Amino acid sequence: MKSIEIKGTVRTDVGKKATHELRKNNGVPCVLYGVQKDENGLPVATHFSVPTEGLRNLVYTPHIYVVDLNIDGKIVNAILKDIQFHPVTDAILHVDFYQIDEAKPIVMEVPVQLEGLAEGVRAGGKLALQLRKLKVKALYNVIPERLVVDVTSLGLGKTVKVGELSYEGLELINAKEAVVCAVKLTRAARGAAATAGK
Repeated sequence: MKSIEIKGTVRTDVGKKATHELRKNNGVPCVLYGVQKDENGLPVATHFSVPTEGLRNLVYTPHIYVVDLNIDGKIVNAILKDIQFHPVTDAILHVDFYQIDEAKPIVMEVPVQLEGLAEGVRAGGKLALQLRKLKVKALYNVIPERLVVDVTSLGLGKTVKVGELSYEGLELINAKEAVVCAVKLTRAARGAAATAGK
């Protein structure tokens, strides 16, 4: 998995007024949930801000990254956990990061990449990707940039379900019956099948 550096500044005032002012000046309020726990057993949270521009390459991309968070010179490995967008303007309102614990598995959504020319496509069908990303649980250093699904032997009207896939070191979290991709019958394929059946 690729890494990307994001520079942030610790926020001391996290009130509504300060947050409004921050957004007005093109900043995004962020929270890093650390590995260490507080007295209530909850992850210690660090409030910081990042310029909107500094988040673009992380947010508006099909790729997944480990984030090297540089908060006032202190560098922490983290993953992007949650983003809030403005309902009208789509501006980034808030971002949550989770610090990576190298000894514990994390859950991430990984893009799916279909590979090969499906038999069903050769027969006139259309290949449709139903799940663009799959949720995986694994140690962060074994999570790939994408999950490759070989569709070469996929026939007309056939599907690939999550339960049929397996990747070394990864646990797939999605429902086993969820369809990842399918070769759908087109009118041309139906016509060819009907003709062949006569």
